[in-house]
Amino acid sequence: MRQGPELVRASNEFTEENKALTWRLFLTTLAVQIGLWVGIVMAPWFVAKLALSVLAGLVGVRLFIFYHDHQHGALFRKSKLGNVFMTMVGWYTIAVPSVWKETHDFHHRNNAKMTGSSIGSYPTVNLKMYGAITEKQRKQLKAVRHPITIVLGLFTTFMTGFAVHAFQRNRKKHWAAPVSLITWWAIQAGLVWAFGWTTGLLLWMFPTALHSAAGSYLFYAQHNYPEAQLRDRRKWKYDHAALQCSSFFEMSPLMHWFTGNIGYHHVHHLNHRIPFYRLPEAMEKMPELQNPGRTSWALKDIRACLNCSVWDESEGRLISFKEADAKIQAAGAMAAK
Repeated sequence: MRQGPELVRASNEFTEENKALTWRLFLTTLAVQIGLWVGIVMAPWFVAKLALSVLAGLVGVRLFIFYHDHQHGALFRKSKLGNVFMTMVGWYTIAVPSVWKETHDFHHRNNAKMTGSSIGSYPTVNLKMYGAITEKQRKQLKAVRHPITIVLGLFTTFMTGFAVHAFQRNRKKHWAAPVSLITWWAIQAGLVWAFGWTTGLLLWMFPTALHSAAGSYLFYAQHNYPEAQLRDRRKWKYDHAALQCSSFFEMSPLMHWFTGNIGYHHVHHLNHRIPFYRLPEAMEKMPELQNPGRTSWALKDIRACLNCSVWDESEGRLISFKEADAKIQAAGAMAAK
């Protein structure tokens, strides 16, 4: 079985972009999204508006995957028009190019490392690090990784993290971040003024909140799942982080369409220049990619992932905060004797 650079080189076979297919898939997705927005305005019943808004939120996940792949250089390569469209998607999702590329590139370089940093990902610490930090820092860590924080990703990750905090970190580089946030709220206000509160919110805030929540959870579960095998910096290897610390998210063909195949996350982390529509092909044709750790939308899997909070080297698995607190207390009691 191939490993390391040899495995990455082998995956380069799947990085070639079919430009005509890219445009066809994007324009089809955009047409579906616009059609859903029109439907929300035209639908005479609240239930119909709500159903269309939910679908708009799911299609929003797919639109973001086009942007995500474009920022990796996998789609719309050297296309000025494609770059314009993708920049618009970045502004719509309040993840402007300067911020998204900086944070997401950091994530790919540091996936599964014990960084304690929340730049581009949910912070990861091992049990020793968890025991060494203060109680206040533990509470902050728990807050960042809390399910409510994930569900409210529009406000916590995108508005606060990608807009406010990024601008505070580097005002010159990330000037567009707060502008995108102001623009987003201005559009929301304009839609409410034009169509009323119900239609305005179902057109803009609700679907954005839905695709932000879905995207935030997908991002979390693809690196925080029971089978993940983390390593410290001294033993970290790129291909191990991709194949043993990035999950395959099992879902229906329809959900794979909505989520732009991002569930093939271990393949994406091995080679981020593979277009999303070629990820299944790469997994099918490369034996090394066919036995990843898996998770799904099943409630038992969601609960299991949300309990993957601290890396316990002695057990070789991610444990919950409750387990980590019990181990720290037990160790403290033993030391006091």
